[in-house]
Amino acid sequence: MATALRVAAVDCGTNSIRLLISELGPDGTPTEISRRNTIVRLGQGVDETGRLNPEAIERTRRALATYVDEMLRHKVARVRMVATSATRDASNREDFFAMTRELLGRVTPGAKAEVISGDEEAALSFAGATADIDPARGPFCVIDLGGGSTEFATPQSAISTQMGCVRLTERFMRSDPPTELELISARVFTRERLTEARSVVDFASIGTFVGCAGTFTTLSALTQGLDAYDPVCIHMSEIAFDDVRRTTATLRAQTSEQRAANPVILAGRADVIAAGSVIVEEIMDAVEQVSDQRSFVISEKDILDGIVAGLYSSSGS
Repeated sequence: MATALRVAAVDCGTNSIRLLISELGPDGTPTEISRRNTIVRLGQGVDETGRLNPEAIERTRRALATYVDEMLRHKVARVRMVATSATRDASNREDFFAMTRELLGRVTPGAKAEVISGDEEAALSFAGATADIDPARGPFCVIDLGGGSTEFATPQSAISTQMGCVRLTERFMRSDPPTELELISARVFTRERLTEARSVVDFASIGTFVGCAGTFTTLSALTQGLDAYDPVCIHMSEIAFDDVRRTTATLRAQTSEQRAANPVILAGRADVIAAGSVIVEEIMDAVEQVSDQRSFVISEKDILDGIVAGLYSSSGS
């Protein structure tokens, strides 16, 4: 008789490190065992220095050690960890990889983080984010807005653009709240990156735009008026562009301290979500120029779910 297979996916981005432990039962049905998110700001200062900050590596090490302990408790058989924008850009990334090799080797000998391309990142995010959406709502474009980069993916095309909530905050939006001049500079930069995206992805052909990762999910929670961050209410929610704009305008007028006081905004996101809101607003403007789409569907599933599906597939399950 077949036994259940437990696997783990870890995604380490510019702002956060996240874990998904999943079990594939004998009948082929996956069950989520654990999903974690820890903001570690691995990409702190990378845009300016080109190096990973040793303190950021240590924050990430502590979070990953906790995740590894959880994997061992749940008897995980296979693990894959991907590292995205921050490590792609860092000259001292081997310090980071040595740390991951030491910790992940406790789960699977030889395992370590791997840097994936922006194209693979986009494809994995697409597979995860669209898993629960009615195919009739396609064609889909999945937008994965991270700390250092934003990926746009369809089944036919994908592009990773070098804009993210941490990158824009560190480069342009250093005042708290941001000044009008800082916002203008951030918008100009974002529009240039969106021109790159639109040269690859045809926004006019999209039936549903799917937003995933922390900026989008937090904007959904705020727009819905939730009292706390609730993944069940956020997953597959649909938020209208005009409602999102009201939310983003409020966020940018607040200080980081005021944002942090809102229980919907998780620790470590308050100082970068204003920059994330600029990116979202510019995406909405770009969509409205060529399409009659006026809403995002928000997915709590993302690259982690795509990684897990790949682990099951490669195991022959």
